[in-house]
Amino acid sequence: MAKLDSPMTYSSALGAEQCLAGTFRVEFPAQTVEWSDGMYLVHGYQRGEVVPTLALLYSHKHPEDRPWCQGIAAEVIQAGGYFSMYHRIIDAQGRVRHVLTSGDAIRDARGNVTALEGVMLDLTSTLRRETEQTAHDAVVAATSTRSVIDLARGILMGRLLVGSEAAFQLLVNDSSRRNVKLALVASELVTLAERPDGADALEAAVRRMLAWPKMAPRKLRQETGT
Repeated sequence: MAKLDSPMTYSSALGAEQCLAGTFRVEFPAQTVEWSDGMYLVHGYQRGEVVPTLALLYSHKHPEDRPWCQGIAAEVIQAGGYFSMYHRIIDAQGRVRHVLTSGDAIRDARGNVTALEGVMLDLTSTLRRETEQTAHDAVVAATSTRSVIDLARGILMGRLLVGSEAAFQLLVNDSSRRNVKLALVASELVTLAERPDGADALEAAVRRMLAWPKMAPRKLRQETGT
């Protein structure tokens, strides 16, 4: 059996770094298994350390995923066709890896399945990078949101000569009345305050907030004379 090559891969999360991946072939009815070098690496081995078999392959499937993988493989071996499985494996060092396995059944002239060929792509690093980036973006967004709300609150405090809590409540109330996010209400005020020609519009926006009796606390309306 010819030595299999590992596939070329690309992940937008990893950039120039390739995803770990390998190819495999299983011959029937002998059930002989051939792995590329990448398949050994995905499972935590170097070529020559183990002899790949179906038993070894399934032993590395995560216990919760193993029955599904075995069921899909059995169906493809029986009926033919393509398969794709996103699942977990546990490599030789005990590390959980998230992999995508896909391939197809090879038939002979009589339609019998004689082999399964496919590729296993290790997505562990990609998922980790994307999770880290998502968490980082969320922190940046939260920090940015807090900053713009603090700026808007400061604008109201300065224009109305009210405390921090009262200014914040005005923003919250306007957000509720207009059914828009608090950050958007704050951003609008900050944008108007930063515009050279935004003084009149800013004044109108602030007065609009105070014009709603149910929204502006009575004490605040008394303090501002509205």
